[in-house]
Amino acid sequence: MKAANLGRILGGLGLLLLLSSPFTLFVTSGSTALFVIKAVLGLVLVAVYFATNFQRLGQFASRRSSFFFGSSALMVLLALLGLGAINYIAHARNQRWDLTERKVFTLSPQTVSVLQGLREPVRALAFIAPQHPAREALRATFERYRIEAPERFSYAFEDPQRRPDLTKKYSLSGGQTTVVLVRGEGANEAHTSLNVISEQDLTNALLQLTQAGNQRVYFVTGHGEWPLEREIPRPGQQGRTTSLSELRRQLTQEGYAPRELNLGGGMPVPRDAALLVVAGAKAPFNPPEVESLREYLAAGGRMIYFAEVYGEPGPELRKLFAEYGVGFDPGVVADAQFNGGSPYLIVSLFFGEHEISRLLRQRQLNIELPTARGLTVLGEGLAPGVRVESVLRTSPYGWEESTPDENPAPGEGERTGQIPLVTASSRATADAGNKRFDESRLVVVGDSELLFDSNWGHEGNRNLVMNAFGWATHQSDKVTIRPPDRATSSLTLDAALLGRIRFLATDVLPLSLLGVGLAIWLSRRNK
Repeated sequence: MKAANLGRILGGLGLLLLLSSPFTLFVTSGSTALFVIKAVLGLVLVAVYFATNFQRLGQFASRRSSFFFGSSALMVLLALLGLGAINYIAHARNQRWDLTERKVFTLSPQTVSVLQGLREPVRALAFIAPQHPAREALRATFERYRIEAPERFSYAFEDPQRRPDLTKKYSLSGGQTTVVLVRGEGANEAHTSLNVISEQDLTNALLQLTQAGNQRVYFVTGHGEWPLEREIPRPGQQGRTTSLSELRRQLTQEGYAPRELNLGGGMPVPRDAALLVVAGAKAPFNPPEVESLREYLAAGGRMIYFAEVYGEPGPELRKLFAEYGVGFDPGVVADAQFNGGSPYLIVSLFFGEHEISRLLRQRQLNIELPTARGLTVLGEGLAPGVRVESVLRTSPYGWEESTPDENPAPGEGERTGQIPLVTASSRATADAGNKRFDESRLVVVGDSELLFDSNWGHEGNRNLVMNAFGWATHQSDKVTIRPPDRATSSLTLDAALLGRIRFLATDVLPLSLLGVGLAIWLSRRNK
């Protein structure tokens, strides 16, 4: 290639760098060093053009092609101005679109509901060193909360090394990233702190800070139920254990106070019980215990029963639940198509119209039940005022296997079709003697193993269970979709790395494309 032609191409690229350098300074990076480098390099390349085409400048100015060259330069300038205008408008309007599959950058319905329900402003104080790599990600999380509720949520960053007064006031441990949520002022100030910062932890901390008190939840013992405190041998997996620690932690975070309770001898349910839970009973309830449950429900009590597929509730408890429209079927539920690799591992998204499942149905969240017991919604023999609904069912390919083995298939006399897996019953009790609440509520879940830690991480299971707790205790704000676990789907970026990504995407890449196009055009023109 001739020196003159090469000079024209380099001159065009130099003009592009020169014209775009203000764009780099004021829009894409804000770096004076990059601005100077681009401007100087642009001037050098333009000088190369003049040095290699000095004798032809007079001829060039009089040629018709000069008009087209000037037009092309003007178009380049207009394109740069257009990019600048688009970036300015986007920054001013602050509009964002979350295109990630799990909506990593979108607040969950529970978080939005909690923020909208704040009765007084909450301040988040982040005690984190300025150079900490997690600072930018935490700021982005805080900003999403602030944008959702600008009048009720604010935040600030504090350097723990420079604010010993605050670290002493809030009893902070050195070396830990700690966020303190503060509500109120002076003598009325209340605060709570957390060290593991994610949307779920932050929202749960807001719930704890703004709640008036805890809901006392009693877990019934004495019939082989899964314990709250101890390790549990995993069914069918020799030597492996699990627990209900994640359930207990979630209950505590959402304002419940779990306790254990033995009803042996017909002991009455305590008056402070907001909810009674039976999690995986394997032995039958005796008549005095069932009578305690009957009196509790008749007075407006609330109860969730997680059935154990290989446990027997007993005839007295079956009779009680039949009064609330729920029957227990024999065998193990199986599904030929909607399963997790085994017909006994039910995967269901066949929700009813009940409040517990409304948002789950909208999100199309799958529920996974490891070993489920089928239920029947009864229409006769119900106690006065009882209403019962199906919350979750199997697919049309479901059936109840009476003799479980390795090659299950529907047999003669076995129930087939969409089998209820979760039911919800209610009964008006405003006129009951010794009333506890105006309405009794009973949720029956055909599987108790979904409470295990090993199954708790499944988003659908966790929301189904916690929505059942929220509905049973008549807390509609807790019937929602909670923040998913986003630890494995997000990447922490510090401010410097974000700046480099922005510079490459909005400056280097578009200018490179313009430069290549300009070089091709000049090369063809010079042939």
